[in-house]
Amino acid sequence: MTSHPSIGQLATLACILEATAPKPGNVHPGAMFSDLKFRHFLASAIAIGPHMELARFLGVGQTVLDAITSTQQCVSTNTNLGMVLLLAPLAAVPREQSVEQGINKVLSLLNAKDSQQVYAAINLAKPGGMGTSHSHDLSAPAPDNLLWAMQAASDRDMVARQYCNDFADVIHFIAPRIAELSSDGHDLLTVIVATHVEVMSKFPDSLIARKCGTDVADQAARRAANVLAAGPIGSTAYHSALRELDSWLRADQHLRNPGTSADLATAGIFVALRDLNVNLKATSMFSNASPFLQHDQSTSL
Repeated sequence: MTSHPSIGQLATLACILEATAPKPGNVHPGAMFSDLKFRHFLASAIAIGPHMELARFLGVGQTVLDAITSTQQCVSTNTNLGMVLLLAPLAAVPREQSVEQGINKVLSLLNAKDSQQVYAAINLAKPGGMGTSHSHDLSAPAPDNLLWAMQAASDRDMVARQYCNDFADVIHFIAPRIAELSSDGHDLLTVIVATHVEVMSKFPDSLIARKCGTDVADQAARRAANVLAAGPIGSTAYHSALRELDSWLRADQHLRNPGTSADLATAGIFVALRDLNVNLKATSMFSNASPFLQHDQSTSL
């Protein structure tokens, strides 16, 4: 009998793989921010696994709140709110169904309690750049319908958008792209970097937009598109363009950190591992899979 990783294990694996891949502008084993290091993401990935395992039984809101509570017990900053908001509905789909088959029902069952729990988790995590809005202010009482709040934010937040389109971007673009590039023989970490850059180019990063404005987010998307146009994955021109993108993203500390793109990539990794038979054996966790970054790995864990 073949033993498959559990849903909780897949969620943890997705988070670890995403954090390990040397994506431009993000934390990984070779790069850090002053208040955020690779070990924080490892601890957070482990913290959420047991809660994702129970998502099918406890529901989305409880899973999000429990996962963020456990994360906050391990780290002192927000490492994974976007990831948790994306992974919880995906993890709640019964294992005997594909995510594509089951996600609509999971989302349709969201209720006022889910909304209250998700709002409590968001306020607990204290994500940067959230601000306030005239409708569904996070400091106000949670709305009766979580999807209403997500709909109100969907034009400016890619995580919220997934709740409103049955995770179409994750299921029909990001996960299949990971599977496609993996089938071409690329190391999975290389695939994750390339997919992350494609996500940045296709969907201007919501976190950059919240912190720096839409013009900067659009500029980041154009720069990501330049990487894709520079040359094939693995080529000298491709890695040179990645270095340029990484330097630009880090030039303003982590204000230009493409965090939402990383969250979406994590959700895509989860779906690709769960439903698309992506081979974990094609992963060299600390290889030269994407050697464009030249940070001292020994100082950043």
